[in-house]
Amino acid sequence: MAFTAVWNYCVPLSVITLLSLVGTARCQAVQAENVTVLEGGTAQISCRLQNYDGSIVVIQNPRRQTLFFNGTRALKDDRFQMVLFTPRLVRITLTNVSVSDEGGYFCQLYTDDTHHQVATLSVSVPPDTPTVEVKQEAVEGGEVELTCLSLRSKPPATLRWIRDRREIPGVVSQQENGKTVSVSSTIRLSVERKDNGAAVSCEASHPALGGQKRVRHYRLDVHFAPTVRIIPPPGILREGDSLSLTCSITGNPLPRDVQWTRINDTLPERAEISGPTLQVSRLSQSHNGTYLCQAQNNYGRAADHYALLVYENVSVTTMVLSTSHHATSHPITLLITPSYAPDPRDPGAVIETHSAVPYAVIGGILALLVFTIICVLIITIWCSVRQKGSYLTHEASGLDEHGEVQEAFLNGNDASQGKKEYLL
Repeated sequence: MAFTAVWNYCVPLSVITLLSLVGTARCQAVQAENVTVLEGGTAQISCRLQNYDGSIVVIQNPRRQTLFFNGTRALKDDRFQMVLFTPRLVRITLTNVSVSDEGGYFCQLYTDDTHHQVATLSVSVPPDTPTVEVKQEAVEGGEVELTCLSLRSKPPATLRWIRDRREIPGVVSQQENGKTVSVSSTIRLSVERKDNGAAVSCEASHPALGGQKRVRHYRLDVHFAPTVRIIPPPGILREGDSLSLTCSITGNPLPRDVQWTRINDTLPERAEISGPTLQVSRLSQSHNGTYLCQAQNNYGRAADHYALLVYENVSVTTMVLSTSHHATSHPITLLITPSYAPDPRDPGAVIETHSAVPYAVIGGILALLVFTIICVLIITIWCSVRQKGSYLTHEASGLDEHGEVQEAFLNGNDASQGKKEYLL
């Protein structure tokens, strides 16, 4: 209700006598109230009366069609209803209001002279959630033009672009559509592959929304050429193993068809292709070669290759020393794969050399042999040193006994002492 206006006028009710002229007047007033309502809502149009004496009250629409005549319906429009008619207040309601209902509604009071007051009805149209339009496809390395559009509002809506919580200035334009206005805001963004899927938002604000906003979220759709990478199997492959290669592909749009080939040769008979995966069972050295995975979309083509190297099992015999002084031949069969130097021209090849017997087992056996040999040598040297020392001791003892015999002979001992034999 923006303002009110009052019309005052006087209706003479005096009686003029022949003796004197006495004029008395009784003033009447009508007051109309302006109304603002949301489209689709209900408007109340009120006419306030002062000093009403029963005169005729007429309410008319902006086209000057009579809606009610002293409380009686005159126009067959069920959206209008008389809800109150008293000497002080006349009120009607209008449901499902549209912008075509805007304008001045006349409150008329008929006396000797006709006087009226206008109640202005204003309809506010809040915007719907805006839409985002893309002028052309976004391609890696180029620009994309985005337009946020609010087709209908009154008064015009305010549009803002937001990305990463920051406002992006846009070029705003307006176009009137009858009593409503369409508003658009256009931005241009440089895009790269990493921008694919990035979120941007368009916000529409309007007085009728009471501080709230209508938001449209949009994710950038950046088109780019595919990339291809073959995921190799772990470790090495030997005859009889199975091969499984997976081709990891990115791109927008994502390529639907994946091509597997072998350079300068055909795929093995046992090769099976399931989407991006190539499988070959019971490998042999005839399967060696470079395998190629290719994919393409409307923006480019990409490929990756893998060099398959199937190793042959080799049987060898080794000699193992026993813990005694003599070496004993024990055959041990080891599965050893030949070593190959990596080919710098083939980055897809997986070049590794592993024996069938774990290195830890072989190292343990060799360590045990070395330890045994060292122990045997130590024991042998110790025994030799001990035997030589015993011989020298006995020899010294014999020399001492020979001296005693010689001394007895020279001193002339009695024969009663007996003869002693000495073993030298």
